[in-house]
Amino acid sequence: MLKLEHVNTYYGNIHALKDVDIEIQDGEIITLIGANGAGKSTTLMSISGVVPIRSGSISLDGEEISQVPTETIVDRGLIQVPEGRHIFPGLTVRENLDMGAFLRNDKEQIKDDIEYVYSLFPILANRRHQMGGTLSGGEQQMLAISRALMARPRILLLDEPSLGLAPIIVQQIFNIIKKINEEQKTTIFLVEQNANLALKTAHRAYVMETGRITQADTTKNLLANDTIREAYLGV
Repeated sequence: MLKLEHVNTYYGNIHALKDVDIEIQDGEIITLIGANGAGKSTTLMSISGVVPIRSGSISLDGEEISQVPTETIVDRGLIQVPEGRHIFPGLTVRENLDMGAFLRNDKEQIKDDIEYVYSLFPILANRRHQMGGTLSGGEQQMLAISRALMARPRILLLDEPSLGLAPIIVQQIFNIIKKINEEQKTTIFLVEQNANLALKTAHRAYVMETGRITQADTTKNLLANDTIREAYLGV
């Protein structure tokens, strides 16, 4: 469904991604783990077209998208929830959700999808008239995911959804990630520093070190891998 082949991305003279190969099948949850500065967020931004790649190939359903404008990538169903949430603080919860559906014109289905995200995150239903900027960090993360769901993603890119959140909220959000994958059949590419939780949520995983993919395996195997356990799980 989504394939990166020999992707190289630079920031000026800094070689951020080095011959990155990643393949994601329809319906999977894939996670990319690694230390701070490894290149995880750059991988997502390269896929979304926010950061142009220098060489290599990124294809969606067999069609090259590395030279396609970001808005076209979004229109094809590839939606990113960025690190730091980046909701619209001056808009209400409901208005943020409406912005997520900006490219759609199926009004009745939009109404149904709003009710669906309210069922996932009931606190947002209670806060629907509240300004996004007044929500707690956890509520803003819920809103960011919900806004992305309003775009009807085929592939959802999640960048550090646990960042800065209390453990109980983190567990709730990861339970919802699983639910979205199972109920909506949404393919999910998860970048996450909480390697333990990410590996327990995803089907397969890639490990990134200094811009390179160093390992790729099922999450079951990586959770049992002594090197991974020592480096990323603190075991």
